[in-house]
Amino acid sequence: MRAARRAWLHWLAGQMAGAGAGWAGAGAGWAAAATAPVTPAARRRELGIRRGRALQFPEDHGAHVDTRTEWWYVTGWLGPESRTAPEPTHGFQVTFFRSKVAGAPDEALPTPPGAASSPPPGAADSGSRIGHFGRFEPRHLLFAHAALTDLAGGRHVHAQRIARWNGDPATGPDRAFVDDARVDLARWQLWREMASPWQASAWHTDVRAEGFALQGTLQASAPPLLQGDGGFSRKGPQEQQASHYYSLPQLEARLGLEIGGRRLALRGRAWLDHEWSDELMHPQAVGWDWIGINLLDGSALTAFRLRRADGSSLWAGGSFRRGLAGSPTPRIFEPAEVVFEPVRRWRSAATNTTYPTTWTVRTPAGQHTVRALLDAQELDSRTSTGAVYWEGLAELLDAEGRRIGLGYLEMTGYAAPIRLG
Repeated sequence: MRAARRAWLHWLAGQMAGAGAGWAGAGAGWAAAATAPVTPAARRRELGIRRGRALQFPEDHGAHVDTRTEWWYVTGWLGPESRTAPEPTHGFQVTFFRSKVAGAPDEALPTPPGAASSPPPGAADSGSRIGHFGRFEPRHLLFAHAALTDLAGGRHVHAQRIARWNGDPATGPDRAFVDDARVDLARWQLWREMASPWQASAWHTDVRAEGFALQGTLQASAPPLLQGDGGFSRKGPQEQQASHYYSLPQLEARLGLEIGGRRLALRGRAWLDHEWSDELMHPQAVGWDWIGINLLDGSALTAFRLRRADGSSLWAGGSFRRGLAGSPTPRIFEPAEVVFEPVRRWRSAATNTTYPTTWTVRTPAGQHTVRALLDAQELDSRTSTGAVYWEGLAELLDAEGRRIGLGYLEMTGYAAPIRLG
């Protein structure tokens, strides 16, 4: 560790000396730049948010601190182990957000040569870093939401956290890492087991809030599902209204749950979304409707639409990837192929906001009913992200009304237009 720090100080001294004396010419400046190490963060920053930019793993599991907005979103259902049709008893959500502070520089803080930028949970940090704005200058805001739905008890509990962060993975305790997935916030954690291959990632979460807790493992059995055009996902009629977006559906969830003084060991299925963007929302968009459904046959259905204030669709998209017996290549939906039609509405007594909690959703995968398993799954996050939204456990029904999938329905912009960043 001391050797790595000496190497870092020696490297920094050389950089400062070069800057103070000035370069002898453009050729010398090019030569110095050519010898500088190219970090995963620098490589991603050079590529930016653009069509044709190939996602690279495990680096793209990590934070993209040069972009404006980012989130790691885990949702799923839990229940007792069963060899027959699953009967969920609980739904859960664990989400970490990163939002870049206006005016913050694009580059991440430099990583000392020879030092690991992402130590595993519990490992010591690699030492101090020096950034252009100072070590403790807040460049980002980190948020986290966690929620638990108790179907038998008819209740929905949630908690939230917020902290400032300077963008340096070595500066904690609240931080994100750039070369693989790990986010820490107020002792809440989501991380990928770095020894596992990205094709079969083992993810872990540890969330302890007042009244409930979740700890355990989410195991992937298939590569990431790249949404949109190879991970470039349009969110509006203009090309720049887009994100890089991938999903990990059909995660095998093994979680320990604490609620109401009870401790339960449950299993189920989960879905992880990771998305980052510089400009996600068209000026006419007030919010979105989204579903991520794990079908019982192993398939995965994504559908979303960006919504105008009058309720009409501004943009839409999604995908369908068949189970292990089918094609691993997803069918990507065009905007005109996705239709959301509200069927039944529920009004929140807490915020007086009305949400459609039953939908008819038409995609190239067929016509389905999406029905919330509990109406009251609203989250009031005005003390962190500033939004009131609905996010909850739902079932997917076929034309005969049979349950063929379980997953999550998200609806934003119903209480007030949502603004990102």
